Amino acid sequence: MKKVLLIFAIVLFTGNSFAQTARVQVIHNSADAAAAEVDVYINSDLALDDFAFRTATPFLDLPAGVEINIGIAPGNSTGVGDVLLTVPVTLTANEKYIVVADGIVSPTGYSPAPPLSLQVFPMAREMAADPANVDVLVHHGSTDAPRVDVVETGIGAGTIVDDISYSEFQGYLELPTADYILDITDETGAVTVARYQAPLATLSLDGAALTVLASGFLDPTQNSDGPAFGLFVASPAGGNLLELPSVPLSVSEFNASVFAIYPNPATERINISAPGIDLNNHSVAITDMLGRVVSESAFSDSIDVNNLEKGVYNLTIMDGSSVVTSKRFVKN
Repeated sequence: MKKVLLIFAIVLFTGNSFAQTARVQVIHNSADAAAAEVDVYINSDLALDDFAFRTATPFLDLPAGVEINIGIAPGNSTGVGDVLLTVPVTLTANEKYIVVADGIVSPTGYSPAPPLSLQVFPMAREMAADPANVDVLVHHGSTDAPRVDVVETGIGAGTIVDDISYSEFQGYLELPTADYILDITDETGAVTVARYQAPLATLSLDGAALTVLASGFLDPTQNSDGPAFGLFVASPAGGNLLELPSVPLSVSEFNASVFAIYPNPATERINISAPGIDLNNHSVAITDMLGRVVSESAFSDSIDVNNLEKGVYNLTIMDGSSVVTSKRFVKN
């Protein structure tokens, strides 16, 4: 309720005090645990209290034609003096904007760790230009994801987003209302990182304008075991972002660069991370440095290594007699 009252108060304040206003939606996309909830200040006034990761405001009326300071502070802030980041902006009257908070606050625990920042997209939309379409704004907000393409494979639309990198927006895609399959690939298009459903027709989204954000970490093990990578959707009405359902990749499409084991070195257990890959019908073999098999089991995402001698080993995922991928680890 407190958050709702604060939003209501700032809308009334800006609407009554300024003849010129602009429409602004703010989206919280910083996956750092230290920024799980933040406070947002407009100049010295608290505008959003305990604004949670992967949520969005509705479009708000903010003053235009004058410089305002948008500030991000920890969720337990007591005033504008606690702000971690301040971005001065001058909004254009009657324009619409989407503002996305990305990046890392913590000094350690994240790799890479681009600092917390606000990305501002002008010419935002609250509805599609054509009521028969769905207009989709794409934003790359995953700090450890490389430059990527988005390739539509469901109806054969092909590459719909080309070479988008962290912090960038791709201008609105005006898509016919249909159900799509989206492959996230590296910039060459040769390696598929993840695959998602975008059921625009099933959800009856005709006429909607949406923002789709790449969010979270491709490798949580290098990022304080934070939230995993996914595609999330913000609507103009705000609220919790909607996660697009993932589609498991086939083993033949497996990208070894997203396969990880942790902790490494290990003492009691090795955990296996292979996001988006169904390995349930596979097996795991552990071999020592002489090539001797010291452990075999059906695939599990957590393997007991407590009985192994100290030393260096290879953990291998097998499909029958074929090697899918292998990773070296140290047993302490």
